[in-house]
Amino acid sequence: MTIIKLLNLSLLVLFPLSWAAPLLKAGLLPFFSLDEISVLTGLQSLWEKDIFLAVLVTFFALVAPYLKTIGLALVHFDLASPKLLPIFAIMGKLAMADIFLIALYIVAAKGVGVGRLETGWGLYMFTACIFLSIFCSYMSSRK
Repeated sequence: MTIIKLLNLSLLVLFPLSWAAPLLKAGLLPFFSLDEISVLTGLQSLWEKDIFLAVLVTFFALVAPYLKTIGLALVHFDLASPKLLPIFAIMGKLAMADIFLIALYIVAAKGVGVGRLETGWGLYMFTACIFLSIFCSYMSSRK
């Protein structure tokens, strides 16, 4: 169980790193005028264009996974009730919706043929963080 605690705590550092890492490398996109798009730079552009979508993506990409990680740490150190574990599991799955939105955006942009679009290493890091978070939640609920 100590390894699960350490893995979960490592997410407190890994999530912010993944938010700053490049998700996409774009040559020309109508929505973003950036060469590299990270979660943070993408959100910054979204706030200027579509506030509702920006709030939604901010919740899925930043708030839900980070609150889940903090909540799970509180359960691990007996500062919160284990009865909260199902709520944290749902919050981790909500973060997967953000990865789906990014993947859908990549497919749509490539399908339209708008410029050049490549996935960046940050997308894989962010995805790995979400899967690690879900794994920690699963292992914690088994204990």
